[in-house]
Amino acid sequence: MTNPPPSHPDVEIVETTTVAARHLRIDTFRFRHRLFSGEWSAERSYDVLRRGQAVAIVLYDPDRDAVVLVEQFRLPPLLAGSSPWQLEAAAGLIDTDERPEAVAIRETREETGLALIGEPVRIQRYLSSSGNSDESVVLFCGRVDSAAAGGVHGLPEEHEDIRVVVKTLGEIEALLDAGAIESGHTLIGLHWLLRHRERLRGFWAVEQAPHPSPLPASGEREGPLAHQGCATRQAHARVRREGREGEGRQPIGI
Repeated sequence: MTNPPPSHPDVEIVETTTVAARHLRIDTFRFRHRLFSGEWSAERSYDVLRRGQAVAIVLYDPDRDAVVLVEQFRLPPLLAGSSPWQLEAAAGLIDTDERPEAVAIRETREETGLALIGEPVRIQRYLSSSGNSDESVVLFCGRVDSAAAGGVHGLPEEHEDIRVVVKTLGEIEALLDAGAIESGHTLIGLHWLLRHRERLRGFWAVEQAPHPSPLPASGEREGPLAHQGCATRQAHARVRREGREGEGRQPIGI
């Protein structure tokens, strides 16, 4: 979904015209922006692909040290000189008023047939092509049981024909070293997983550790932390604190 451009003191939007609105929407903007000198630029005309917000999720099975990816046909990579059969993390667009976490859960089910174990772990939000598109992608990592992963999935009404592929983490490293994975959101998510694998496994191990499960107090809403002991709450606080790498940055989420 796309929204009107937000206001900013360093840009003046003079006019916006939609020039295409089929599968993809393209808007032409007439605008001026502030220069590093403090002056204002001349008026410019620029085409922007209005893709909107999306979600991608790397699916990891810590018990088998395996990653669940999807493979599907993509025409644009062929035009770029690559194979049209691309290995990717499950992904999808955010519809109106949807939470990114809910989209991650939905896309996991639709594209792989799997259910997440617990809540998805937020990695970060990034801009996929800031020079020509407004698309932003929220990246997650989610825990799954890869034992039942396989088959072909997707929504027929969206012309989806998606094959599930399971790779060990060692195989993932080899694919990355060989440059065999070209999808941007997939590369970022997998490199994040390789960097944070041990912390992630430790976090999930703490979540599963046996602990007392007191009933919530009267009138208290029972949430994900209601049945977690002190050690789990401390783990949440510690990894969130460690994940903050600068003001305005998203925590890694674990």
